[in-house]
Amino acid sequence: MSYAMASALQAAVYQRLRDDPDLSALVGDAIFDAAPEGELPELYVTLGTETVRDRSDVVGTGAEHRFTVSVISAAAGFGVAKDAAGAVSDALSDARPALSRGRVVGLWFERAQARRTGTAGRIRQIDLRFRARLEDN
Repeated sequence: MSYAMASALQAAVYQRLRDDPDLSALVGDAIFDAAPEGELPELYVTLGTETVRDRSDVVGTGAEHRFTVSVISAAAGFGVAKDAAGAVSDALSDARPALSRGRVVGLWFERAQARRTGTAGRIRQIDLRFRARLEDN
């Protein structure tokens, strides 16, 4: 197993989201590795948790990364958040972004969960889960 490609995958996912024109039209540059301190935008995207499993075989070293991208909105209702979540899904599903180490064999959408969070459920959060299969060079 190799966790050595995790940083490369994270950087590629982040860049792909930042470069996506449909997502940018909805959230601007409010795409974060971690939400900044202070006042937050009404709608933003943040990279979330990750779980990695060994997927090495006789041919080489590999790993399966399951990671979350969250869309968070203070707007009333889920509509705005769902539009942004759809853009995230479109930007990443079946993508094969170039990595600084290794290569993406495949990247797939797995599932999403929409929920209310925050005080009195005023914040809408959609967590999108993706699976990426990586091979090391």
